[in-house]
Amino acid sequence: MTEEQLVRLLEHLLKKGKESECVEFKLNYHSVEEIGEQISALSNGACVIDQPKGFLIFGVRDENHAVVGTTFRPTEYKYKNQELEHWLSLYLSPRPDFRIHEFEFKGKAVAMFEIPSAHNQPVKFQNEAYVRVGSVTKKLREYPDKERKIWEKNKSTPFEMGLAISDINAADVVRLLDTQYYFELLKLPYPTTQEAVIEKMIAEKMVMKTDGNFSLTNLGALLFAKDLEEFQTLSRRAVRVIVYKGKNKLDTLKDQIGVKGYAVGFKGLVEYINDNLPQNEEISKTIRETVRMYPKDAVRELVANALIHQNFSELGYPIIEIYSDRIEVNNPGLPLITPLRFIDEYQSRNPIVADIMRRLGICEEKGSGFDRVVALCELYQLPAPYVLEQEKHTKVVLYAQQRLNDMDKNDKIRACYQHCCLKYVSNEKMTNQTLRERFKIDERNSALASRIISDTKDAGLIKDEDAENKSYKYARYVPFWA
Repeated sequence: MTEEQLVRLLEHLLKKGKESECVEFKLNYHSVEEIGEQISALSNGACVIDQPKGFLIFGVRDENHAVVGTTFRPTEYKYKNQELEHWLSLYLSPRPDFRIHEFEFKGKAVAMFEIPSAHNQPVKFQNEAYVRVGSVTKKLREYPDKERKIWEKNKSTPFEMGLAISDINAADVVRLLDTQYYFELLKLPYPTTQEAVIEKMIAEKMVMKTDGNFSLTNLGALLFAKDLEEFQTLSRRAVRVIVYKGKNKLDTLKDQIGVKGYAVGFKGLVEYINDNLPQNEEISKTIRETVRMYPKDAVRELVANALIHQNFSELGYPIIEIYSDRIEVNNPGLPLITPLRFIDEYQSRNPIVADIMRRLGICEEKGSGFDRVVALCELYQLPAPYVLEQEKHTKVVLYAQQRLNDMDKNDKIRACYQHCCLKYVSNEKMTNQTLRERFKIDERNSALASRIISDTKDAGLIKDEDAENKSYKYARYVPFWA
């Protein structure tokens, strides 16, 4: 929003004359915990009273709602060496896409948090959901009727159950969908009649019967289309693979857009990607062997995750970009949880797609995919994968092998944090020794591992398992969220 729009919005909120379930005025900053609780409460409160957004506003006196200005600058404020917005995002679940605005109102500084309404489930801060009751913030569990309303609200038809094409006959169904491959993936015999095939598709919610004819759902077309171009609404959901000559986009070697549905084309897609990845040659005494730079299973997991977790309300292709020194896997939409928790937590944006892809053997619904990627990167001595949240899409970068000395500080911190998470979810603890094994650091250089651990602690990503232990030799470490 422009500053003029923000001023008009504040004027509108002030005219209401009092705080409400979705509006809170503050004079100045008190604590980050209070802000986190208010974001949860205002998001949930807005949902309860059918408002699209909630607002937390600093610089307004609570008693008479006079705009007197604030010294609080949330966009510049840091907490535990982290930007405030980033720190709050770590502890909000599911993470609302709140925006922070700083502007002047009649010469007075105002800071405004614009918070979207909760959708389908309550927003929690540090595992506790809050809600506004009038102008008071309360724990949501004390108000079961309000909590029930949030859970039941917005249960509109998900994208997968929308119709990709309507009013077709039985012959069109088997012409448009690769039904035979569906039965092959499930290792089931192909039915002897067309009616039996379509009955199974109806049971899977890929086909709907309507007025004697049939309709294909987005789920059926997206997964089993023989040609996605047959479906106008899904043509830009096809997977695009771009191969570049070097480390940038200046010279494109290949630009291929898939035509098949995700389940039908997945095996061929992964093979095509792997065939176009850079390769190394290893020469032993007796044989010359071509070795791929990236583990095939890691590529497979990243591609599957990109397809399953994309936001179907955002336009754009899932894109895999191959450079000489890295692979970038992009999917439309931002993740529902912070990338820092990909290893230990899981939340599916598209549970219907995830369920059937799991049953078809293409992905693991329980969310161990990113764990496997990290473990394979360690096994192959690759840098840690890097997850970037961009304006409207998520990018995961897999890097080619680098020597430890060639990695920058952030690369080492990211690898240390992911190694610590991997150990923790395996019911183990990271130590100086396990990190040395991760980086292949000689025991004589244990100080180098200690320095990486220290930098990662300073970044607020790991902590000592036992804060009282003063021995570096026997120190064990856990992720910040443990």
